[in-house]
Amino acid sequence: MTDQVPKPRVLVLCTGNSCRSQMGEGWLRHDLGERIEVRSAGTHPTLVHPRAIEVMAEAGVDISSHTSTSVEDVKAVPFDLVVTVCDSARETCPVFPGARKVVHHAFEDPVYAGMGEDALPAFRRVRDEIRAVLVPLVARELGLSAPGRRP
Repeated sequence: MTDQVPKPRVLVLCTGNSCRSQMGEGWLRHDLGERIEVRSAGTHPTLVHPRAIEVMAEAGVDISSHTSTSVEDVKAVPFDLVVTVCDSARETCPVFPGARKVVHHAFEDPVYAGMGEDALPAFRRVRDEIRAVLVPLVARELGLSAPGRRP
């Protein structure tokens, strides 16, 4: 019997857990999922935004089964890394019990672009920025080798 080293646990935290943190969780699971455990949560959770689901699906990442989770539901989990992706979450949760490290990188909230088709460019831009910034940030903070991009 071999002892397996547990995977580092990562939490992506924002206010509503509807868009940015959901896309972050999706990208981290897609690009680093074999090396980490990842969850997302919100300080004031709502519903997963339909446009977030849509633009992630366009990129080949299915987040349609994700649900919005409260930070209260994950406070007892000993995360190795908590990443706040909006300023409001950073201000609300400047200290996260049990986290070894907390880092912050704010992303624009595409929800303010609206619900219609005209909002899609903003959602796509934020989706791509989250992948370009968050995945390498998490890999670096956890001491993992840079991820190879999967399609």
